[in-house]
Amino acid sequence: MIKFLKIHTLSLRRRIFLSMLFLTTFSTILITVVSLIHFRYEAKEYHEERLSRKENAIKEHIEYILQTSKFPLTTKNIPRIFNGRILELSDIHSLEVNFFDLNGKLLLSSKSNIKNKNKPKINVETLESLKNSSKKRIVITKIKENETYIKSSYSYIKDADFKNLAILNIPYEENSDFYNQEAENFLTRYAQVFIIMFIISILISYLLSSNITKSISQISEKLGITQLNERNQKLKLQPGNQEINALILAYNNMVDTLEESAQKLAQSEREHAWREMAKQVAHEIKNPLTPMRLTIQSFQRKFDINDPKISQKLHDFSETLIQQIDTMTTVASAFSNFANMPTQQNEQLNIVQVCKTALEIFNEDYVAFKTSENDIFTSFDRTQLTRIVTNLVKNAIQSIPENQEIKSVVVEILKEDTNFVLKVSDNGIGISTENAAYIFEPKFTTKNSGMGLGLAIIKKIIENYNGSISFESEEEKGTLFTVKLPIKI
Repeated sequence: MIKFLKIHTLSLRRRIFLSMLFLTTFSTILITVVSLIHFRYEAKEYHEERLSRKENAIKEHIEYILQTSKFPLTTKNIPRIFNGRILELSDIHSLEVNFFDLNGKLLLSSKSNIKNKNKPKINVETLESLKNSSKKRIVITKIKENETYIKSSYSYIKDADFKNLAILNIPYEENSDFYNQEAENFLTRYAQVFIIMFIISILISYLLSSNITKSISQISEKLGITQLNERNQKLKLQPGNQEINALILAYNNMVDTLEESAQKLAQSEREHAWREMAKQVAHEIKNPLTPMRLTIQSFQRKFDINDPKISQKLHDFSETLIQQIDTMTTVASAFSNFANMPTQQNEQLNIVQVCKTALEIFNEDYVAFKTSENDIFTSFDRTQLTRIVTNLVKNAIQSIPENQEIKSVVVEILKEDTNFVLKVSDNGIGISTENAAYIFEPKFTTKNSGMGLGLAIIKKIIENYNGSISFESEEEKGTLFTVKLPIKI
């Protein structure tokens, strides 16, 4: 079980490689075993057929001798009939020949060294098997100490009336030297073939596993970088590889589906954002309309042409209306600026100098600027860079309470590798934890006035330049905004 688990922890490439080698080795071993079994089976078949042929030839010879014999054909006369002829039988057919009576006693043998006291006898089990055999013939196989197979054939000799005269025994020693030599030669040749096959299988396994895993790795890498909000590149089909092509087609279909879903999601998000924006704009415009209505109604009720202070009242009334109209104008302008971002007008700028110039509009003496760089040149839109700086500084100033004794706003310019960094810090009230997640949303603001579009606008500008904006804040201690933008020459 441990080995099995270890195999499953291996990479797909190694598992394919090892599987191919295992199949090659297993098939080779299987073919070898089957071949050896086949050789042994052929040898067995050969010896059985040879024994059968020899036995039939000897019986035909015996039948001829019986037909030409001058002695009566009886069991007792078998030694007389075949005396002097049994050696002829043995020499002609190159086999030992033995005659037994019907009770299993030896009558005559071609072996000259058998004495009367050592005469072999057929055992009872063999006699019973011979009597019960349908062919009246049995073959008994024994194994010598040297693992040589000895077959003994037992069959009846019959007279002219088909009566049993005696039992013919033919011992046969299997000599499989020829087949053993053939098997040895086969194994030698097959071992050479196996070595060549094993080397070829290693090469094929390596190439096959590399090809399969390469395609799968490409798909895996593409899946790893696949994103919903970006356009994903499709994979090319592999010629002649249907299984991998099925995966590639599935991936490409997924890319199409993701792109369609992204478009739908983007459209839905835009519609939702504009709906929320419209609600906010309507709310901001509605706020000044109510006091304007009340002011006009009040002026209508109290209007008296003969009032000596009518001129002052008319002036105050006009000022009130103008303030409310200015508020609505500010709302409309902010919305317009967010909805219609100006096109980028890139030019070679000295970031340090542009930031210094942008800070000149602030009269607050606690706004400080510091940098370790005299010049940082990059391609950027001057107006948009100025907008980023002024917006962050303005928010920093507004975050500091008016009654706070020590006020500090620090603007810092740094250079980090291929980026320039803008840092704006303050010692204001900070951003609460619950508000931190919404700070860049278009409709979010913690101020008493405004629409909360400033940070949303500059975030959009920064992202258009492949930059990033982040912040760190602690309540009652202050906030630090960090902007990173790539330097482009």
